[in-house]
Formats: sequence, structure tokens, C-alpha cells
Amino acid sequence: MPEVRVDIRPDMLRWAWERAGYDLDGLAGRIPQLPSWYQGERRPTLKQIEGFAKATHAPVGYLFLAEPPMERIPIPDLRTMGGGRIEQPSPDLLDTLYLCQQRQEWYRDYARTTREAPLSFVGSVSVKTDAETAAADLRRVLDFDLDERRRAPTWTDALRSFIEQADSLGVLVMVSGIVGNNTHRKLDPEEFRGFALADDLAPLVFVNGADTKAAQMFTLAHELAHVWLGESALSDAGPLSAPPQAIEAWCNRVAAELLVPLAALRELYRPDAELRSELDRLVRVFKVSTLVMLRRIYDIGGL
Repeated sequence: MPEVRVDIRPDMLRWAWERAGYDLDGLAGRIPQLPSWYQGERRPTLKQIEGFAKATHAPVGYLFLAEPPMERIPIPDLRTMGGGRIEQPSPDLLDTLYLCQQRQEWYRDYARTTREAPLSFVGSVSVKTDAETAAADLRRVLDFDLDERRRAPTWTDALRSFIEQADSLGVLVMVSGIVGNNTHRKLDPEEFRGFALADDLAPLVFVNGADTKAAQMFTLAHELAHVWLGESALSDAGPLSAPPQAIEAWCNRVAAELLVPLAALRELYRPDAELRSELDRLVRVFKVSTLVMLRRIYDIGGL
């Protein structure tokens, strides 16, 4: 049976490899025929173009288009990098979002079938709600206890407990540093730290597991604040960032207050102690990063 060869526009090949973060020379090491396809000297077989699509994590059907598609993130993108918007999402980010949407849809259908009641905390606050008030409500509903965190031997244990508390409320919490089960597709914390898919039956939070455990604590708190708002969003906010969007700034304040309540910090902070040793002590108590603790000490006038 003769091989089926296909016509693929060179700009579609370039779109696919650039979208996946490759250049021509780098990908040619894996696909030696690629330069000849790009130059129009040879036509790939259908099997070869399927292999190319797999290598670049591109939907094979897209490669037959006349021009590259406009791929849009399906939820509000509140990420910033150096103060500017990030235009092109990676296939790793897109595939992770699509996978989580599929899982959320399945659980939402299950919840409807079993007549689950809507979760009252989803959308229960607004950005006009005082951050301390909102954080206190999260802490109460989650039963997020500082003494329990203080007793946790490691950040991993504290994070696991935090995830279990959110999960027990009906929040689908997913933490992973790879796309699906593919260990060759590692997620980049520089691209995104997490996202929230708000829904009153099946709220979902994804935390980039390639980040540090302390950073994951902050991301989980930040994304839960989005769930309380009832607003889906993709985030890269950190404890010291100053996001221009009001919603991201509010979620940062709520996350910081949830993890390190100012009232508790005022009681525990020893202003006469050496700063480095005091930081080390307090981050062990609250199970947060040094950056979060520095910011909170600053907030109580300790720096």
C-alpha cells in the first residue's frame, strides 16, 4: 500500500515547534526530515506528521489549517510578567487547563445526578469585602488552625493538611508538576503558579507542583480566595508581587492574612530578636516562605 503524503504549510510547522518552545535545529535532532519539509523539498507522510504533532504537543488537525489558530486561555488570564501581559500560552498550560475542565465537568455532572446542594461559600464575598474579614471566613469554614500547622513537622505535611481541609469542603484540589501523567512534560512555575475554576457544585483549584512547598501554600490560599469570590482565574501572583488587577491584589491580601493573621503575628513576633533567627522561627510556626513572613512583619511595622 503506497504511503500517504500530505501537504503542510511551512508556517504551520514553524507555529507548532515555536509553540512548544523548540527551534528548527533543536527539533531536527529528533525529526531529521523536518528541515526538508520546511523548505518544501519533501512532503511528510501522514504517519510522520502525526509523530511531529506528538513531539510538539499540537493537535494534528491544526497542522492542516491555512494559518495558525488563535489559541485563547479559556478563563480570565490575570498573570503578569514584568508588569506586562503574557500573550502566548504554552501547550503544557493549555493541556493542563483542558484536562482540569474535563475533570470538573465530570464531577459537576455527578453532583447534579446525586442532587448535591450548591456550596454556599462559592461567591460568598466580593472584592469590596475587607481582606481580614474574608480571610477569617475562609479560616472558619476550612477549620484552618494555626496550632495544627505549628505542630506539622514539615511544609509537606502542612500543605497536605491544607489540601485535605479544602477537599473536605468539596473543592477539587489538584497539585501536579507535570501535564497529566507525562513525566516528560514538566510545568514551569515561571509561566503560572495556579488557577481556579469557580463553580458552586464543583469548584476546582490547581496548584503548580513544580513550585516550592511554601510557594504552593500561598498559591492554594490565593486560589481559594478566587473560589470564595466565585471568579475563575489563571494566576502567577506571589507574596511580594503588586498585581495591577484589583482582584489579584485582593486575593493576595486574603491569602497573606489567611496564612499569617496579623493579630497572631503581633503576639508571636519578637522585635528585639535577631531578624534572621526570628524569621527562621516564624516561618516554621506558620509554614510559609521567608518572603511571605518578611512582608507580614513589614505589615505590622516590624521592619
